[in-house]
Amino acid sequence: MKLSAQTRFDAPGHPPATITEFQGVRSLHLGTSWVQGAMRIAKPDQIELEYVQMMMMWLLFNPQPRQVVQLGLGSAALTKFCYRRLPDTRVTAIELNPNVIAMCAAQFALPPNDERLQVREMNAMDFVLDTANHGKVDVLQVDLYDEEARGPVLDSPEFYQACYDCLSADGMMTTNVFGDFSNYDKNLQAMEQVFDAVVWLPEVHDANIIVIAFKRAPVLDFSVLYERAGAIKKAYNLPAKSWVNGLKGWMLDQH
Repeated sequence: MKLSAQTRFDAPGHPPATITEFQGVRSLHLGTSWVQGAMRIAKPDQIELEYVQMMMMWLLFNPQPRQVVQLGLGSAALTKFCYRRLPDTRVTAIELNPNVIAMCAAQFALPPNDERLQVREMNAMDFVLDTANHGKVDVLQVDLYDEEARGPVLDSPEFYQACYDCLSADGMMTTNVFGDFSNYDKNLQAMEQVFDAVVWLPEVHDANIIVIAFKRAPVLDFSVLYERAGAIKKAYNLPAKSWVNGLKGWMLDQH
C-alpha cells in the first residue's frame, strides 16, 4: 500500500526532504543519496539504525531525565522514542530545515507538539547559546548533518562549550561524529577541552562513531552498568550490553 501523504517537501532556502522505501524500511534524504534517518514502517516508534540506538547510551547513567533535547531532528527516531517511552520526560527537538519537520510529520509518525513535546524550527547554535536554556538539559543528543554529510555542521569549541553550558549538573551529551577521518580528532579534541569526560564507542555502521560526553565524570562500575543494560534491554529492547562492552573496551584502550 502506497501512502498518499506527500513524499517531497521543498520549501526554498533549504535542501528538499525526500523518502525512499526498501524492504519495509522508509529512509529520509535531503536531496542526495545519503540516508539521514530511517524507520521500519511496521514499528514506527522503534529506533531502526544501530548507531542511532547508541545515541541512547545515556540511559545507562540516567534512566529518567527530566529534559532531553535533540539537535537535528533526522527522521525523528530519537525524538519519538524519548517522547513515547519516557512518559515523565520533556522532549525538545531543534531543526533548521522546515522540509525535514514537515516530512517527519507526514511520513515518520512524528506526533504534534504538546506540553511534553516541542519541535522547534531554529538554528541549533542559537538554541545552545541562549542563556535561557543553560543548566536545564539533562541529556543533549547532537546529530547535525547537512545534505553532503561530510562531518558535523557545528563542531567548534564554542559550540561544544555552549552544549556544556546547557547541561544540568550531571548532564550528558551524546553525539554522532561521522564523516572524513580528520573530523574525528577535531571534534574529540574540541569536546575534551570542555567536558569532564569524553568516551567514544567503536564504529558500528558506515563510519558513524558515537561519543558520550559528561559534564561531571561518572564512576564506571561495570557490574552495575551490565545490570542496568539488562534492564534497558528488557524495557526498551535496545542492545545496551554492547554499549557497556564498548565502554569497557574504550577503558582498556586508554590504559
